Amino acid sequence: MNTINRYLIGLLLITIQLFAQQKQNTAFEVVPLGVRGGIDEKNLSAYLVAPIHTHDYICLDAGTINSGIEKAITNKVFNVSPGEVLRKYIKGYFISHAHLDHVSGLIINSPADSSKTVYATKKCMETMENHYFNGEAWANFGDEGLGFKLKKYHFQTLVVGEETKITNTTMTVKAFALSHGNPFESTAFLIQNGNDYVLYLGDTGPDSVEKSDKLNLLWQTITPLIQNKQLRGIFIEVSFPNEQLDSSLFGHLTPNHLMKELHVLSGLTGNETLKNCKIIITHLKPPTQNILKIQEQLQKQNDLGLQLLFPEQGKRFEL
Repeated sequence: MNTINRYLIGLLLITIQLFAQQKQNTAFEVVPLGVRGGIDEKNLSAYLVAPIHTHDYICLDAGTINSGIEKAITNKVFNVSPGEVLRKYIKGYFISHAHLDHVSGLIINSPADSSKTVYATKKCMETMENHYFNGEAWANFGDEGLGFKLKKYHFQTLVVGEETKITNTTMTVKAFALSHGNPFESTAFLIQNGNDYVLYLGDTGPDSVEKSDKLNLLWQTITPLIQNKQLRGIFIEVSFPNEQLDSSLFGHLTPNHLMKELHVLSGLTGNETLKNCKIIITHLKPPTQNILKIQEQLQKQNDLGLQLLFPEQGKRFEL
């Protein structure tokens, strides 16, 4: 074997090893079914998350379901029918708050769905039971609440800060309170699988505007996970560009406010700890020029070395 061939074989082996290490270093796979806030009813907040190499997905929020599944099938993420993904792959729903852009897909698809669990905190669950699944606005597909109970869904109320096993998966979840503009509440979900975690935040305003400490308390909770490199990614919203006045945020974030909050987190975790941390930006609101402006502003203000991800509907990625 000549020197060139040995060099090429060695290079190939190194490439294979690096690829294998990269594959081993991912813990979750994500399929966004909807990534926007606002008026696009075919592309509203919903993220499938599963342990890597499984189909044991949970759906974090459920603004858009069927359109997102169809888009994922078009992108060859799934090779089964939309109905099979809905009924067999999705093991449960986690609803951060009961605004329609986060629950409409769950409601509309419920007649075609299979039996599974819907998880939410007390206030969110009560709103869904009283105003949606109540036998009048929509049939009650749950096992609690008003009207005749069809009992397709098990409505499981989450206690903030308490670990809960996620049915039909190897994952657990802890819920944390968020402030989404007085008097609205929202929720963050810390998902664990083995030694790995992912954090999903529903809609939230910054502590400084909300006159709250909820984000600060959440940052304190996840600090050791970041320091130990166990947190694989943070899903967090940025709904408006920096030009949006604080008085018109309505419980949302801008690039300025997100970076200020992440600097608070960086102060807790220590210098350089957030470098290359994956921050998945959610809930960007149309029109398109606003979305592009948000992305540009975030990239310019990224002085922490974050790995900013802008998910696209139906396109799978790994954490």
